[in-house]
Amino acid sequence: MAEALLRAHAVSRRFGGLVAVDGVSLELPRGQLHAVIGTNGAGKSTLINVLAGELAASSGRVELRGQDVTGWSQPRRALAGIGRSYQRNTLFPNFSVMENCRLAAQARHPRPWAWWADASRCPVSVPAARDAAVRAGLADVLDRPAGTLSHGQRRQLEIAMCLATAPEVLLLDEPLAGMGAEETERMLALLESLKEGHAIALVEHDMDAVFRVADRITVMVNGSVLACGAPEAVRADPQVQAAYLGHDA
Repeated sequence: MAEALLRAHAVSRRFGGLVAVDGVSLELPRGQLHAVIGTNGAGKSTLINVLAGELAASSGRVELRGQDVTGWSQPRRALAGIGRSYQRNTLFPNFSVMENCRLAAQARHPRPWAWWADASRCPVSVPAARDAAVRAGLADVLDRPAGTLSHGQRRQLEIAMCLATAPEVLLLDEPLAGMGAEETERMLALLESLKEGHAIALVEHDMDAVFRVADRITVMVNGSVLACGAPEAVRADPQVQAAYLGHDA
């Protein structure tokens, strides 16, 4: 197995007396997609928020390339190579696909000293934005306002904006939510292509998709890890079948 880019060591997150994430450990190696599944309220999105730095861990440790980043803020982790997408669209609907991606790239490559320069011609952020959009399958709609895209294209744009920040780790929260069959196929192909060069954590409820694309799966129940392993082993686990997949899975 490749060396893990991101590691969580016994990470917990408490909200008062509620333990949303309880001692979760996982590793995200480059070249692999690690799916995190579980019922609503299992702690999946909270875990992603802790890994991204949007929520502080109550205990435990998060490491990026072997460095302890537990106390780092979300912007600092993003600049260090952790990108994420959200359950809900976080786009600028009146801006074009290209502009959305360029703004994301600009956050990675700010040029505050060049206040006189035209940002739309930035020699760093513009190529990065274009490359990200093309990789996400949006080459034909670069000039379209984001608000006019289909639901599936908007999800692709969110990933493109994430790619524009040049991350090594991708934390993707339900990118398949609300998609039809054709859009799902496009997204799965994109996720497969993104394995090369990235470590990916995927939170998703579409079990058919998860078992097609994941290299490893962590099953969470009530904030804790119920099972973790290869898809075949997780599917066959009696505890997982009883708690989540159903006995006929």
